[in-house]
Amino acid sequence: MATEQNKLPAIISHCKEYGFIFPSSDIYDGLSAVYDYGQWGVELKKNIKDTWWKSMVYMHENIVGLDSAIFMHPTIWKASGHVDNFSDPMIDNLDSKKRYRVDHLIEGHAEQLAANSEEASNAILASMDQLLSKDDFAGLKQLIIDHKIKCPISGTCHWTDVRQFNLMFSTQLGSVADDSDTIYLRPETAQGIFVNFLNVQKSGRMKIPFGIAQIGKAFRNEIVARGFIFRMREFEQMEMQFFVRPGTQKEWYESWKATRMQWHLDLGIPKEKYRFHDHVKLAHYADAACDIEYDFPMGFKEVEGIHSRTDFDLTQHQLYSKKKQVYFDNDIDESTGKAYGNYVPYVIETSIGLDRTILMVLSEAYTEEDLSTPEKQDSRVVLKFPNKLAPIKLAILPLMKKDGLSEIAKELMNECRESFFCFYEEKDSIGKRYRRMDALGTPFCVTIDHQTKEDGTVTIRYRDSMEQERIKMSDVRNKVLEALK
Repeated sequence: MATEQNKLPAIISHCKEYGFIFPSSDIYDGLSAVYDYGQWGVELKKNIKDTWWKSMVYMHENIVGLDSAIFMHPTIWKASGHVDNFSDPMIDNLDSKKRYRVDHLIEGHAEQLAANSEEASNAILASMDQLLSKDDFAGLKQLIIDHKIKCPISGTCHWTDVRQFNLMFSTQLGSVADDSDTIYLRPETAQGIFVNFLNVQKSGRMKIPFGIAQIGKAFRNEIVARGFIFRMREFEQMEMQFFVRPGTQKEWYESWKATRMQWHLDLGIPKEKYRFHDHVKLAHYADAACDIEYDFPMGFKEVEGIHSRTDFDLTQHQLYSKKKQVYFDNDIDESTGKAYGNYVPYVIETSIGLDRTILMVLSEAYTEEDLSTPEKQDSRVVLKFPNKLAPIKLAILPLMKKDGLSEIAKELMNECRESFFCFYEEKDSIGKRYRRMDALGTPFCVTIDHQTKEDGTVTIRYRDSMEQERIKMSDVRNKVLEALK
């Protein structure tokens, strides 16, 4: 049985064996920190995206969607500060020639300390946060030396000084190398929203406060990418930028903190598995920021960030593009009796990592159960997904292929497949098929047998309880739909 210490390796193995997530370029021994989503992983990913999109766009009258390009004008990243500021403190080991993000190196050491002393672990993390907040690179190196933190490869403490390393991937735009321009793979999706602020506001006749939501790929040249799909070089974000009147940002910041936490709780994950973490060091664009952290197998880690970005982004793009990014607000200011007039809006950002959310859902769902009795040893691995997130909603399993049972099963399949994702299987014993569906997280299995031919009833089995009951085949579709609400 997997313990908390080896739960992540168990999840990684399960994901590959059952078609959720594979190492990218697997037949070539993989590519570090890059993963492919398999046939059930893409369904899980789609269901999470749909859940987020529905809650963010469909359930708010003043939030609309966008899909901006990955390639963007290079000046955008100069305006946003990414060219000059999008970097992390790095340190190299002179023996192994390996480079590490300083915070990851220290966090890894803190995790080892935590096994014997939570107090010692917390103390080194607190020291690190304090030094990072002051950009004290010499102090960070001294912290590493004082605690004798070794390179995992060489096993030595032979370190360079701490330096900044830019995380953006660059490429060339143009067919001839000499004439081509350097552009970047976007390191975040937010800037695509900001540069389309006026396009969306004017074409959609949007009135402040309003939001623009987007799901898309981003790319960061992480030096130490770890934790399976927790930190990757190519990843997907679900972001919403909410434009508000200056002076109201703190109120909206607190409102979106509550709204986003409720979305997480609505996934069915217990409240004690989450916590807010306020940023010690604010980014250059923020006047308030926090993370929603989930208790992953490797401890509490960020899954979503909520930031009050002030008017930094729109003001910067106004400066660099020479195009005004102002909104005319004709609402009346009660304190003056006049319209608010022109201003650059402030922004509240909610940004959740899709891949991290998938890992969170997998971590919460993965369960090993001992089903042994005095007469028989038995166990199962089951993914207890919320019904709406499960890749397969209903498995239709004829007891045998002959005697017309498969034809009846396919009739039910055709009836249900337009409403939700169904899976049909007639191979192996019914017990093995149940176990396979448990491992895929399928909440409902329906067995078609000879009694079905006589009275039109089927056996429906429930994943979590493994209980079975006899119901009319004509009731199956509605029963599953009701469970998906």
